Parts: sequence; C-alpha cells; structure tokens
Amino acid sequence: MTTHLPPKDLLLHACAGTITQPHPLLQAAYELASLHEARHSATPADLPEIDCTRDRLIHDIDLWTARELPRPFAAATLHTETLGMVIDRLARFSVAARTALADPTTGLYSHHAWTRLAEISLAYADLTHDLTARTRRIPHSVTTRPDNLPHR
Repeated sequence: MTTHLPPKDLLLHACAGTITQPHPLLQAAYELASLHEARHSATPADLPEIDCTRDRLIHDIDLWTARELPRPFAAATLHTETLGMVIDRLARFSVAARTALADPTTGLYSHHAWTRLAEISLAYADLTHDLTARTRRIPHSVTTRPDNLPHR
C-alpha cells in the first residue's frame, strides 16, 4: 500500500488557511505558514520560540515521513532536503507571496515572490512523485531534537 502524500494544490490551500482533508502534512503546513506569518509581527525576543516550534514541526513531518513512506530503491538518488524542510520553505514562500500581493507597492518583489512559490510548489510535486515511486530518497532528519540526544 502506498502512503498518500497531499498534492501541491492542497498543500498551498493549507498554507493559505484552508484544510479540506484531514492529513498530518496539511495540518503541519497550515501551522508552519501561521508561524511564518507570526514572524512578521514578532519581536526579536519572540523569534526563538517561533523558530523552535517550526523546528519541532519540521522534525514531526520528518518522523511521519520515515514511518509512513515506502522504502526507496537501493539506487534511489538523494534529495538535498527532508520533506519537512521543503514544506517549511513552501509555507514561507506562500506567506511571502500573499503578503506581497496585499501591498500594492511591492511591484517586482511581488512577481519574484510568486515565481519562487510556483517553483517550490512544482519541486514539492516532483519530490512527492519520486518518493512515491521510490526513485528518490531523502536524508535522515539532519537535526536531532535536544530531548532525543543521548545522555553522556
């Protein structure tokens, strides 16, 4: 049985605040986008807590991915980021694009933000296709949460 990874369109809707299907990756994308929005109005003192929560969500996505996705073929090529990292970037670019759209003075920046969002959403679609086909593997979570470190 193949694990269902949400398509890019549903992930983009989740980043915009609309979750139409129950799925842990859609919920995580929504939460990550909310955190990126919060960064815009946060004080410098609030940023570490926001980023720590983002790191936890990325880690949770990576744990879900490791548990739910089929094992890649032995010859599968390695992707440079975990799925959690990709979804976090997609959420960040989604917030940046919507923010730029709301400000009529952004001009070229708005175009650039929407182009980046389109590119990362297509990259997510390609990655999820390759992961499902087992032709791509993702790195093991590159960050270890402090509560999971062995005691010395």
